[in-house]
Amino acid sequence: MIPLSDVDRRPVNFPVVTSFIIAANSIIFILELVGSDASIVQWSFVPSEISSGQHWVTILTAMFIHGGWFHILGNMVYLWAFGPEIEDVMGRVRYSVFYLSGGVAASLAQVIADPSSMVPNLGASGAIAAVMGAFLVTFPHDRIRTLVFLGWFVTITFIPSVILIGLWFFIQLFSEVGAFTKTQAGGVAYMAHLGGLGFGIVTARLFEPRDRRAYRGLRR
Repeated sequence: MIPLSDVDRRPVNFPVVTSFIIAANSIIFILELVGSDASIVQWSFVPSEISSGQHWVTILTAMFIHGGWFHILGNMVYLWAFGPEIEDVMGRVRYSVFYLSGGVAASLAQVIADPSSMVPNLGASGAIAAVMGAFLVTFPHDRIRTLVFLGWFVTITFIPSVILIGLWFFIQLFSEVGAFTKTQAGGVAYMAHLGGLGFGIVTARLFEPRDRRAYRGLRR
């Protein structure tokens, strides 16, 4: 399933920050394509290094680099599906702080889960998971236009965000449990996804200005 957009709501203001994040990730990815793999590894974060107090800046830099076309396209599609409405509710400055904080929380969750891991971690998915968590508690009943693959059959349907994000959560949870039963040389940082989602759920309302907490956007 690939979420595309909120069917029931549209932002009042243009999502400047969300657009900037997507543009920044895209530009950096283009630079990755013309650069070397060594530079990608250099700016990725390694749990064992973070747990030993080294290279803390990579927690931030890793949020803006990706491992391939499907990685960045998937992340940016998810961000565009959920980010504009949350940016509208929080405001641009608070949303920026929330996004970066969510990414940091997600990375630390991955470090806590496996502090001795030497596998480089990269990507925006932890921060985007925080945005999804915020969307879940802010607009649980909004329907999300979703691209669904059923074998060779592809369709677009409307799924309430509480169900869509709930299914995503259980996929991450079961995948993380499965990861503990085998030795991994790499793959997906499921614990970062869960940590980001949890951060978003717990802190989303704290990032809403008081005079906008009753705001819920424009219904379509």
